[in-house]
Amino acid sequence: MLLSDNTLKQFSDVLASDAPAPGGGSVAALNGALASALVHMTGSLTIGKEKYKEFHDEVKKIMDSAVKLQNKLLAGVDEDTEAYNKVSAVFSMPKESPEQKAARSEAMQEALKGAADVPLNTMMDAHDCLKLAEAAHGKVNPSCVSDIGNAVLCALAAVRGAWLNVKINLSGIKDEAYREKTITQAQAILVPSEKLAEELYKRIENEV
Repeated sequence: MLLSDNTLKQFSDVLASDAPAPGGGSVAALNGALASALVHMTGSLTIGKEKYKEFHDEVKKIMDSAVKLQNKLLAGVDEDTEAYNKVSAVFSMPKESPEQKAARSEAMQEALKGAADVPLNTMMDAHDCLKLAEAAHGKVNPSCVSDIGNAVLCALAAVRGAWLNVKINLSGIKDEAYREKTITQAQAILVPSEKLAEELYKRIENEV
């Protein structure tokens, strides 16, 4: 059974258990999915209302994008746990002979790269969700402005949480070129995400 198919209680219970996964990476992806769902909700409460008719076409596009991001981020909940499980599986590989040790080391490096790539994708998707929240702000039903604000906070938590998971997996990777490339990519998402979230949240806070 996929984690994303669990009830909220089931997911919370397994998260609270001594199982090492799901963990922060899956929660980061879930935060992003919730942010996307909130953006979509604000559109649902706007479409069909005559007084917001001028924005209907644009809001519909925002909603379509939000659904796609929600689905990608929900998949990320499971992908992050699967990536961790692959790292964990390497520890059970034999390491008696030099050949076995070499194979184990190579497998670990590949598994760690996979475990870093998944949260990097979460960062990208959550940043896109922040941009959707910005696009929706001022065009959706104004009674939903607090929901847009919550979407911003969830998306930012997703970006920051995923960044921590990128970092911790990079710490065990020996491929310096891969490390530098990934850090550059992550920083190119983190910095503008934090700036956008701060600016958008302040604007929203002044409106409620």
